[in-house]
Amino acid sequence: MGARDPLIERFRQTFAGEARLYRAPGRVNLIGEHTDYNDGFVLPAALEQCAWAAAAARPDRRLRARSTRAGETVEFDLDDPAAHPRRDWSDYVRGVAVMLGREGFPLVGADLLIDSDVPVGSGLSSSAALEVVVGYALLDCAEDKIDRTRLALVCQRAENEFVGMRCGIMDQFVSCHGAAGRALLLDCRSLAFRLAPVDASVRLVVVNSMVRHQLAAGEYNRRREQCEQGVALLSKALPGIRALRDVSFADLAQYGATLPEVVLRRCRHVVSENDRTLRAAAALEAGQVEEFGRLMNESHASLRDDYEVSCRELDVLVETARRLDGVLGARMTGGGFGGCTVNLVRAEAAERFVAGVAEGYAAAVGIIPAVLVCRPGDGVGAVAD
Repeated sequence: MGARDPLIERFRQTFAGEARLYRAPGRVNLIGEHTDYNDGFVLPAALEQCAWAAAAARPDRRLRARSTRAGETVEFDLDDPAAHPRRDWSDYVRGVAVMLGREGFPLVGADLLIDSDVPVGSGLSSSAALEVVVGYALLDCAEDKIDRTRLALVCQRAENEFVGMRCGIMDQFVSCHGAAGRALLLDCRSLAFRLAPVDASVRLVVVNSMVRHQLAAGEYNRRREQCEQGVALLSKALPGIRALRDVSFADLAQYGATLPEVVLRRCRHVVSENDRTLRAAAALEAGQVEEFGRLMNESHASLRDDYEVSCRELDVLVETARRLDGVLGARMTGGGFGGCTVNLVRAEAAERFVAGVAEGYAAAVGIIPAVLVCRPGDGVGAVAD
């Protein structure tokens, strides 16, 4: 029996029935930050840490969901024409059900028991993992064919339109399409992707700063608005552009003076980050881990200085990591203003890194971080009996 089979037993106790078990991973973005909603390129990896759902179909049109984390059960009518957010964890569940219905999927009622070992509020995309596992489970309960790309798009729509977070497609996409031992290079415009091997000589180490500054959501949306402002202004000289994806270094050099200074810096980050992400994928494919680490370092500097989404705690973590032996690269990951860093560490140094980064961070800021040595995992699916 699988490692999460206790959730099946808890389902029996909660709903007095039998269930099937599903999992969908969180993700760590190796490079390509704040590029996804600019039609750009990202290079995330799915994690082995997952959101889990034990689920079973019901004979009616009710959706009952219980979160083990929240200790709360919510119940919805799938045919409710006035579904609205509650501003809590259940929005990710109901939002996915609502959007699947609007997309024409013939859902049935279901009971769901939800658990997760993806840290919340750390930039590892616990929300997308929850959305994807719920969507996959609901479709499987309805015995519907599951197109993973379409599922990712529906889950993104749920977060954009129901939850109210204007995220890009990256998080949901890699939760659907991730593969063990691989990072995933995604073109966020075409949704074309390819898998790139993560060399066995290195480890991905995620370090949670244990802080999450309250301005994060509002500043995320503000950065998106600033990028859109940049496109609108640049399109006067570059009428063919639709997103910052279409802007080159030469374009910024020629027309950047027409932008407000802060908008220019936001645009410069996105244009340079797209270039770094493509070069980073090529470095992974060539086994050039030192070059990959160097590009990670450049990415953090751009996020800190041009996009201004880092914070003191993240900067301390990055600076601490880079002083340790065996570290090839370190950068913040996720939306910013707290959350996690991702570090590329030689395998033989990973254990020493865990101790060293925790000691250095605690000495500098008085907080003991959570440190996770990661391996890329598989995308969403049912767990075999």
